[in-house]
Amino acid sequence: MCLRASLLLPLLLASVQARDIPSNVQKFYDSVVAQGSCNKPLQKGFYDMVNSDDNSFAYCGDHIDDYGIIYLQGANGKLANMDTDCDGDRSKNDDGRCDDAHSVQSATAMRDYVSAYKNGVPDLNPFVHDYVVFGNSGDKDGWITFNPRDHGMKPLSVMAVVCNNKLIYGIWGDTNGDDGVNPRIGEASISIGTLCFGAEFDLNSEVGQGILYIGFTGDDAVPGEDANWGADNENEFQSSIESLGDKLIERIGG
Repeated sequence: MCLRASLLLPLLLASVQARDIPSNVQKFYDSVVAQGSCNKPLQKGFYDMVNSDDNSFAYCGDHIDDYGIIYLQGANGKLANMDTDCDGDRSKNDDGRCDDAHSVQSATAMRDYVSAYKNGVPDLNPFVHDYVVFGNSGDKDGWITFNPRDHGMKPLSVMAVVCNNKLIYGIWGDTNGDDGVNPRIGEASISIGTLCFGAEFDLNSEVGQGILYIGFTGDDAVPGEDANWGADNENEFQSSIESLGDKLIERIGG
């Protein structure tokens, strides 16, 4: 077996970790789209693409009090897209799909947190740890920022991603900086892209709007050392946060 094929095999196997969308989550997804836009934005003015003049996207707090969630929503029923994040420690399972990335960072925003666990690792691996890029930082004049921690989310907490008619769990693992041309939302590790769209997903994949990213507030959303941070692949890591994810989504519509 060639090297690339052997590296892609675990990615294909990992796709079994994707699951059907539970009815309460599907109902919530449909209601968000039907509502059209966020009524109580925690911060608005974000873009989901580089070459776009649509800055209607917001971190939505419509259900932060009753469900304990923060999610991304645009105007006119739009949800976010999925850009690929290759930041972090790529020393394991790197199959070459990130080789042409132009703005890869050697560390994620959560490096200090994951390395502090007894079963932690030096940093998150975008091919192993299913993580979502959530929150925006920066010092440029007029740059719009948002810190989910100001609204109750905790680093490395479990998140839910509804994509391609599937439900995927991830952890809040990185933030968007001000190294781009506009403050953007809608990004996840390449492992989440693989679980959503298959092993052919890469930096050049065109993933349109329609993805719902949901963050959960509170200490109970953090898997801590119960997560398998030393997992060999995203299949193992996804399995280690699935039970907590299943518990957290029970909040939605409850």
